[in-house]
Amino acid sequence: MLQSLFRKKSIEHNHQDFLLRRSLNALDLILLGVGAIIGAGVFVLTGIAAATKAGPAVVISYIVAGFTSMFAALAYAELAASIGGTGSAYNYAFTGFGEFIAWIIGWDLLLEYIMSVATVAIGWSGYVDNLFESLHIYIPEMLTKNPFEGGIINLPAVFIILSLSALLCIGVKQSARFNAAIVFIKLITIIIFISVAITDIDLKNWEHFLPFGWIGVMHGAAFVFFAYIGFDALSTAVEESINPQRDIPIGIIGSLIFCTVTYIVVSALLVSIVPYTTLNVRSPVAYALLRLGHHTAAGFIAAGAIAGLTTVILVMYYGLTRICLAIARDGLLPSTLATINLKTRTPIRIILLTGIIMALIAGLAPINRAAELVNIGTLAAFTLVCAGVIVLRLTYPDLPRPFKLPLNPVIPLLGVISCIYLMFNLPALTWWRFIIWMIIGQVIYFLYSRKHSLLNC
Repeated sequence: MLQSLFRKKSIEHNHQDFLLRRSLNALDLILLGVGAIIGAGVFVLTGIAAATKAGPAVVISYIVAGFTSMFAALAYAELAASIGGTGSAYNYAFTGFGEFIAWIIGWDLLLEYIMSVATVAIGWSGYVDNLFESLHIYIPEMLTKNPFEGGIINLPAVFIILSLSALLCIGVKQSARFNAAIVFIKLITIIIFISVAITDIDLKNWEHFLPFGWIGVMHGAAFVFFAYIGFDALSTAVEESINPQRDIPIGIIGSLIFCTVTYIVVSALLVSIVPYTTLNVRSPVAYALLRLGHHTAAGFIAAGAIAGLTTVILVMYYGLTRICLAIARDGLLPSTLATINLKTRTPIRIILLTGIIMALIAGLAPINRAAELVNIGTLAAFTLVCAGVIVLRLTYPDLPRPFKLPLNPVIPLLGVISCIYLMFNLPALTWWRFIIWMIIGQVIYFLYSRKHSLLNC
């Protein structure tokens, strides 16, 4: 039995020709990365992290989280280019560590992506509410708040997830074109904010730069780490990339560098124009401009944030469906889920099933708890990806590597250490929820997945 837990999938298996359509180029991937990364981190979590975790030092929190993400991004780039496959870290773990570890990371990735889509959908709902208020349109609070906030269901959050499920069913190229158009709107929105905010800088807002101390900065880094997830979704697009060995690393690293700089600039400006204590709201960027009397700019920001958050939901939703597809192909989830529609070349069953689950979570759960679960799931995945680079360099030294992570094993070791450190800066309750989720996963593995694995045949 012990030997069966660590049976490995061959690298050649990941390069089989499946039914997904190869249609994404390097520019598509960079725009998908920007679409996935810039969203909730800049439009939602910046204010919450500043008000409750780090104060104006949230800028440093973003820098710490950015470095941690870059270590992981380099590891992802190497593994995506050399191993390939549509399952992201799940696939790499199956090749490097064996089936049991792959299942653990796959189950972890399901938590990360499901909760990230739900979290961003909740933030999207907040900005929609702001936009409607600016137009003097008022939705009953019972339909915009979850039961924990005194409402019945967050209906706008449910609506956006179900709408994007329809788009993903149509096809990945159509989704990529939609993403590219919205990314352009998102970048215009950020330029508007920078142009307006730079005229209202008041350095008095930085007088208490470290109100929560360095511990607060690290807690803030663990919290805003959510802002950087998204580049890993690009590694799920290997089977749909025209030249994945070259284009996936370009997309991952290029989009992460651009977005890190954007986060640092926007967070620095946000805590410079209003007191950090006022930013614990669902739509802090628009709120800050409203507070300063920039109503027109705030309206543009709200509209742009809605567009921006839409692309984050879209790309993370896409990544989730491809990870589910990879796990189902291997038999660890019911193989019927891996059915590809021959007309659209998309896994429609997976898209619809996951969409319903995420819509229910977004409609009923509070945003802070959902975000913390995303962070711990992501950090766990990044830890194993960084470790995977070290292991595969030893076990497959002759494996062709179109992109090689520099300074091995220093950079992946730094990735492992920094990810684990940030995990321990998350609340104890988040850890308990994470542990419960992982226990449920192990029960499923031993009762179903191990017996139905294709490697068991």
